[in-house]
Amino acid sequence: MVKTEEIIKKVRDEGRTWLTEIEAKQVLVNAGIDVVPTELARNSAEAARISDRMGYPVAMKIVSPDITHKSDVGGVKLALKNQEEVVSAYGEMIDMVTRNFPKAVVQGVSVQKMAASGVELIVGMNDDAQFGPVLMFGLGGIFVEIMKDVSFGIVPLDRQDAYDMIHGIKGAPLLEGYRGREAVDTDNLENLLLKISGFVESQTDIKELDINPVFAYKDGAVAVDARIRLKETAS
Repeated sequence: MVKTEEIIKKVRDEGRTWLTEIEAKQVLVNAGIDVVPTELARNSAEAARISDRMGYPVAMKIVSPDITHKSDVGGVKLALKNQEEVVSAYGEMIDMVTRNFPKAVVQGVSVQKMAASGVELIVGMNDDAQFGPVLMFGLGGIFVEIMKDVSFGIVPLDRQDAYDMIHGIKGAPLLEGYRGREAVDTDNLENLLLKISGFVESQTDIKELDINPVFAYKDGAVAVDARIRLKETAS
């Protein structure tokens, strides 16, 4: 397991501020946060081998320090059901990047098993000039994009702060088993927010963090995708 400090140093040494998805997820694992296991494939054959081992369906995403919004450029392929689809998707994404971003450094693609559907959430952090690190919590998908149903808390959080953030959004009934749906484990969500609070408090190089989506279940929660950006200069 690569330590967080080693990952940050590598990113700094390469003149970057954005971590790749693989790096960001490793950092979250180091912080005690459950993530969907994700591996880097450097060619289509390796992507197929990883997919076979993980089990289908899988998702694949371009891994490049020069491309942070992967879905906006066609760098995400979901629900791939077999080797043939994986190999084809790999070629399509690499071709897309080569044509449209010829100067981008492409490390390969990330491969992960499709996560079971749950209540879709978003957890974020931004280092505010006045307040310092501020956490955000809300329902994901269209709820955050259109309704902007989110709550905020200033680091460091305590458990009451985490509780208030989770239950302070308009969509909180969805977490409690609205209209026959299973209630999610809100204690686990509180722990998630507290872990992120502790992480960003200890890692003062972090400028921005975006875990989207997080799928919440009756027995836990898992981060499906993550982006982390460092401050322009080390603290």
